[in-house]
Amino acid sequence: MDRCLIFACAGLRALAISLSSIILTLYLSSIGFPAGQIAVVISLGLAGCALGTLLASFCSDHFGRRRTVAMVGFLMALGGIILTFVQQHLIICLAAFAGMLNGMGRDRGMGLTVEQVMIPQVTDDKNRTKTFAWYNVMVDVCNAVGALLAVLPAFLRTHLLFSTINSYQWTWGFYSLLSLAAGLLALKLSSNVELKQSIPGIVLSKESKNKVFRFAGLISLDSVGGGFLTNALIGFWFFKRFGVDETFLAPLFFFARLANSFSHLASAWLAKRIGLVKTMVFTHLPSSLLLMTVPFMPNIWIATAIFIIREGLVEMDVPARQSYIVAIVKQQERTVAAGITNLTRSVGWAVSPMIAAPLMGALTLSAPLFIGPALKVTYDICLYFSFRNIKPPEELKT
Repeated sequence: MDRCLIFACAGLRALAISLSSIILTLYLSSIGFPAGQIAVVISLGLAGCALGTLLASFCSDHFGRRRTVAMVGFLMALGGIILTFVQQHLIICLAAFAGMLNGMGRDRGMGLTVEQVMIPQVTDDKNRTKTFAWYNVMVDVCNAVGALLAVLPAFLRTHLLFSTINSYQWTWGFYSLLSLAAGLLALKLSSNVELKQSIPGIVLSKESKNKVFRFAGLISLDSVGGGFLTNALIGFWFFKRFGVDETFLAPLFFFARLANSFSHLASAWLAKRIGLVKTMVFTHLPSSLLLMTVPFMPNIWIATAIFIIREGLVEMDVPARQSYIVAIVKQQERTVAAGITNLTRSVGWAVSPMIAAPLMGALTLSAPLFIGPALKVTYDICLYFSFRNIKPPEELKT
């Protein structure tokens, strides 16, 4: 039952996050925000995710994991309500930060951090990676549906004759309802997902600290690269390069997230055969190289096909990475370990959009599609040589 509730909470948040990431730049543009201000809103939203992850890392085991996940949903709902009724730049910035508005299109913040340490308590070492794979399948299927829901503003304008701004306001209201439902479901989790025994004064042992901080340092490089490749910025690239709107972008990200979801099961299968570290590196690296070719494609259809193929590879490292970091530390260290690695991701994502937007204007519209993948390739190479000899328990037994 707890496993189903964890999946459901994550799925509802994924619906909301995927929907918001596509309409965010289009909505802000429609109310007169220039590219620079849009980038600030995206970065502040991701900065809010980073702060939430930091708090979850050190406080959720004491505050309560169930209450922490519920609070994520409630804060997201609050941010959506403010966006529904307010158009002032300063207030929207505050709402983005407090509501952890996620322009990435993928949940890598406070909720994920806590759920990542709940999952090992509802499964065993043998099935841990498979459970993470199914968790991510649920998330990415909901990401796909959420992307498809981004046609809602266009539907409201076309069939119900809403104004452009009103169509987006009603969609933000729907986003708030999804987030609220996720928060309420989290309150139904049992005490089995909480930390069984807290050891006062122990955060990370010396051995675990070395592994976690090295891993987090490399993750930060990957996340800075990922921050150049948010759904909001990728959508903006397609919008500017090919003149498309949400009626094209919604199906684009729908199929991208479907490609992500199928890849997670392949990740669990592959990890059993070649190990978690090799699975992370050997699937992630080619996806980055593929993305660098997209700006050279002669038309939107070939660019879209290459982008979708890339999406079929890029997320295969996720269940392997989530499973790996909680496997190489002790049970009481898992929340901090997951929190630190997710925090570095959130910080990197928060910084990059503020750099990417000016580069798109000053250098080339495609600058993020070159810089982001280049950073990710560097991360893959460094990760392999740093962690190829550090094995999780199930690999030591074979």
